[in-house]
Amino acid sequence: MQRRPLPSPNPAYCKYKLRIRRSPIHRFGVFAAEKIPRSRAVIEYTGRRWSRKAIYKRARRMSRAALRKWIYLARINRYWVLDGADGGSGAEFINHSCEPNLRARRVRGHVVLFSLRRIRKGEELSWDYRFDKRGERVACHCGSPKCRGTINLR
Repeated sequence: MQRRPLPSPNPAYCKYKLRIRRSPIHRFGVFAAEKIPRSRAVIEYTGRRWSRKAIYKRARRMSRAALRKWIYLARINRYWVLDGADGGSGAEFINHSCEPNLRARRVRGHVVLFSLRRIRKGEELSWDYRFDKRGERVACHCGSPKCRGTINLR
């Protein structure tokens, strides 16, 4: 059985050279292939645009295991979300961390990830997913000394 090659971030949405490879946090991750200065746009989160109502309907039809495995959502606003699993830029492979080096900003209907600090070449990119505190608890495996134990906000 042949192994599928790892995906690559779409250079059209990347401001810096990035690579996808195995991650110590979870499955795959995105790593800086060059130094990234502080407060810079790094990559745009792209994907199919869905309304929240459509996402809820879709979620009801899928099992919990399938939801966790295949849906990579980023909220644009109260109504719209992006599913990185469908037309994603590669940003959907960026893992959660309780002590992230990226922050998501909504810029004119787009979700752009900005560096919070200088990122070294070879360092894994991460952002705080900030799952709803009222939702199902999802364990965190970021390994940060400041880990809160869950991806959800407290």
